[in-house]
Amino acid sequence: MCGGVSARARPGSRAPDALAFVSAAMARNEFLEPTAVIDSTHPAIVAAASEIAAGARDDEAVAQRCFTWVRDTVRHSSDHAISTVTCTASDVLRHRVGFCYAKSHLLAALLRARGIPAALCYQRLALDQTARQFFLHGLVALQLPRHGWYRVDPRGNKPGVIAEFTPPIETLPYTPSLPGEADLPERHADALGCVVSTLQRWRTAEEVRANLPDWTPVP
Repeated sequence: MCGGVSARARPGSRAPDALAFVSAAMARNEFLEPTAVIDSTHPAIVAAASEIAAGARDDEAVAQRCFTWVRDTVRHSSDHAISTVTCTASDVLRHRVGFCYAKSHLLAALLRARGIPAALCYQRLALDQTARQFFLHGLVALQLPRHGWYRVDPRGNKPGVIAEFTPPIETLPYTPSLPGEADLPERHADALGCVVSTLQRWRTAEEVRANLPDWTPVP
């Protein structure tokens, strides 16, 4: 169970005061750094990012290519009934499979490898219409020169679940609407601890699905 905002999170809203420019610069640097999970300096990540971005005219084109590649090339564990569990970006790249969290880790790493600031963010969604049980769903927020921070969902399309790259308009497959569901506004420089522990603790995708991480607010 996750609670509150991580120490490396940044609120989604922008600071209105004179320190906003400095804060944005600090956040930009933080969201370019590699981490143990978003291992954007891994040779395989760097090579893949370079290949995907080849010939792209600007950051927006690079971001669209990276998003589309992860969405369409990396299989979602549940959609394709694959038991392999991945967590780090380089593992996701190697196995070409992962849950929404893992696919987000890879997309963030590819973007950072190309110098595009990328953050992890989350939605809290209900498992079904009864809204008695909830889980976290992983997304990526990336910073585009013309549009600022923009969220995308690389989980993978299927009938009734569609995500596209259409800045500045977000095209996300899920819209929190039931009681208890929420768009969590924080942008995280690294994966939440409860997400990482879930992906590292359970050995099969079936076990992960039975123990999906959730988030609760800190009073």
